This record gives sequence, C-alpha cells and structure tokens, in this order.
Amino acid sequence: MPRTLDPELRRALAERVRYCHEMGIHDFYRRESAAPDQIPSSTFQSEPREEMAARKSVVARTIIEDNLVAITPNSELGVSDPAAALKLIREDLGDCTRCKLHQQGRKQIVFGVGNPHAELMFVGEGPGADEDAQGEPFVGRAGQLLNNMIKAMGLRREDVYIANIVKCRPPGNRTPEPDECGTCSPFLMRQIAAIKPKVLVALGATAAKNLLAMNSSLGDLRGRWFDFKPPASDPSWPGARLAVTYHPAYLLRDPRQKGETWKDLQMVMKYLGIEAPKKGAE
Repeated sequence: MPRTLDPELRRALAERVRYCHEMGIHDFYRRESAAPDQIPSSTFQSEPREEMAARKSVVARTIIEDNLVAITPNSELGVSDPAAALKLIREDLGDCTRCKLHQQGRKQIVFGVGNPHAELMFVGEGPGADEDAQGEPFVGRAGQLLNNMIKAMGLRREDVYIANIVKCRPPGNRTPEPDECGTCSPFLMRQIAAIKPKVLVALGATAAKNLLAMNSSLGDLRGRWFDFKPPASDPSWPGARLAVTYHPAYLLRDPRQKGETWKDLQMVMKYLGIEAPKKGAE
C-alpha cells in the first residue's frame, strides 16, 4: 500500500521540490527503494525553529534521494540565442510520454511556433484536431481568427510566438486536466524564459489560470496587467507583463465578445507602442 507521509514531512518534501524547480530541475522519476522510517510529527514540535528547519531539510532530502532521481538541469541554461535554446528544449521534450495524453490518441507533439525573439507571445489551452494533424498551434478555425487578431494589431503571425499550456491534444478537445497541465507546464516555462517576451497574452481561462496559478474568473482577470517571470529565468531579464483575453475558439461561439477582446489587445498594443494599421492599408 502507498506510504502516508506525516504532514510535516509532506511540507518539507514540497519545499524541496519547489527548490529544485527554482534551480531549473523539473523532471523526476520514481525508483523502488526501502521505505525510510516514519518520523513522528512530535519530533519537530519541541525543537527551536532553526533546528526544526534544518531537520526538515534533511528529511526532505532523504525522501528525494531515496525515491526520486532528478534529471539534469535545463540544457538551455547559459545559451544566449533563443532559437538554439528552444531547439534544446524541444530535444529535451522528445517523444513525450510523461502524462496520459500520449496514450489517448495524440498524433504528435505541438511544441510552438513563431519568432524566437518575439516581444509578444500568445499562450492557448491545447492543440485541436487540425493542430494535432499539422504539428503547429492555432492552424484551424480558431487559428485563422487569431491570425486576424494579430493582423488587426499591425503585426504578422511570424512576428509573435504561439504556444499552448499542453502540447498534446486532449481527446475530444476536452479541457486539459490539472495533472496534464502540471506535467507540461515546465516546458512552457522554459520556452517563455528562452524567448523573454515583453508581453504574454493568455488566451482563455485555462491558459490564464495555469499561468497565474489563480482560480479567478476570466472577467476578474481581464483588463489588468500581471507581472510574470518563470522560475530559473535569466536574472537580468525583468520578466513579462501578462494580459488575459478570450480564446479565439470562444469568440467563434460568441462573436459578441470580439469587441471586448479588441479592448484587451489595444491595452497590449499601447504597452508595446504599436499603432493599429489604418483601414484600407495593406
């Protein structure tokens, strides 16, 4: 039967894993080993704070070392060229089998597309049928609408970078589940850190909630700026500003929200110093 960890041990382990994430280590694999002796929570209760913290660190490290093998840190660290960094991230991703989506009918991984030096990056939810077939995000009907949105901003698709929260198509285009998002998000974080955009636009509630780690409604998240910087980013990069708007697929179902989406995009354009092309201009 699975071993139940004492709450103190669980918190210590969580702190250690978070520390590894901040150091750029995201992937862990479990290996069989003898279970360490349980340490009762009372062990911590009578100790001074400093000794308690030190003991927690030792316990967490023991659990990590006994049960988890960390993969080498991000291979792109120290690579200044974002195109080369993205290539290394894609190689690390490989023919990913880290979550159950690889067993549920996906044809291929949809990594991301666009300008590695982009100032503007769009993040959607996940690939659909067209994206799964072509291996590129936002190429179906929603993608055509996104292209029109980008054009209305005075930009081209090649000027921006486009990715998704998950890189494999969920069956039936369902919403990605939390464990799927959590497994895939480290690679997205590494993409963002490599590109270093000035602005991120979260397309839809799934993208917004996963990027911001907030469970607020889309209405509460729209119309405001959030500061965003992935873990293990270049310390000299101040991070991106993040804005939230509707997903193009939602706009296809409810075109009445296109005006609200344009307000969100105008906020982005103002921040980036972009002027919309005049009507009739090529």
